[in-house]
Amino acid sequence: MGDPAGVGPEVIARAWREPIVHEHVRPLVVGHPEVMRRAVDLVGGDIAVVSIESPGGLEHVGSDARRMPVVHVCSDEAVTVPPGAIDPRAGEAAYQCVTAAAAWALDKRIDAIVTAPLSKAALHAAGHHYPGHTELLAELCGVCEYAMMLYLPPGPPVRSPAGLGVAHVTLHQSLRSVFGDLTTAAIAAKCRLADGVMRRLGVCSPRVAVCALNPHAGEDGLFGDDEAKIIVPAVAEASLAGVDVSGPYPADTLMVRARDGEFDAVVAMYHDQGHIALKLLGMHAAVNITLGLPIVRTSVAHGTAFDRAWQGRARAEGMVAAILTAAKLVGGR
Repeated sequence: MGDPAGVGPEVIARAWREPIVHEHVRPLVVGHPEVMRRAVDLVGGDIAVVSIESPGGLEHVGSDARRMPVVHVCSDEAVTVPPGAIDPRAGEAAYQCVTAAAAWALDKRIDAIVTAPLSKAALHAAGHHYPGHTELLAELCGVCEYAMMLYLPPGPPVRSPAGLGVAHVTLHQSLRSVFGDLTTAAIAAKCRLADGVMRRLGVCSPRVAVCALNPHAGEDGLFGDDEAKIIVPAVAEASLAGVDVSGPYPADTLMVRARDGEFDAVVAMYHDQGHIALKLLGMHAAVNITLGLPIVRTSVAHGTAFDRAWQGRARAEGMVAAILTAAKLVGGR
């Protein structure tokens, strides 16, 4: 459900009304039934919210466009959270949703989880000091090698028939701290993860391109030697591991080439290097995929949008895309 003060409940309710969702998955919501009833009332439509105690309850109540089973995991404090506000009660509710869903996925009681956005500030206010979903899920799953990928499914403006993915070497941290955390091993690992997920999305031989860190890929050392010392060896290491990888390429032109179908995946060095370019291509269609987990997790690529939460103005294309991408990843295992 994500943060109950944000747009998460509304985008779930809107996505629930889309027939294509129910053609591909048997969905259930993890959160608070009353919060979801309010979201259903907000968006309109004849949807009955049914409270269940565990994913097994889905077998008894069923799931279709007119019935929304909600596993009740949040405390009732989630219902009292005001819209559009950073609140520790909302952060705790979001944390409870994620941890419950991850546990069920690890136990194979569910096939995948799709997360609505949480507020990192609310999560911290509740005492859970994680930069976001990605790092929390990595800890819950006990993995050290993981990455965030933003993925655009096939369709305009992306010309690749499998879509386009952008994985990130560093993620939720200050730009100043990025340079100390870029290592050859980390970059090579992200290349391997990008290759693996694109194969699960249907690409037999993914073509992976690696971004440079400095302008003009360092201009032969005039603007820095990070490319020669760190990134070029990483590309060579990933290539030896069987990845069809090339680079480093100047970041200002690489995304245009990837959009036009020259590459299937891009490895960006830091958050905004990948996020800004991909969101300009398709903000509302982009999907967040966590790479390296033993479970399938996707998410919308937007935040809690407190400025428009609970106003009936949220868009659900991203949630629908995240659900369908999760189904595709499950099928590609």
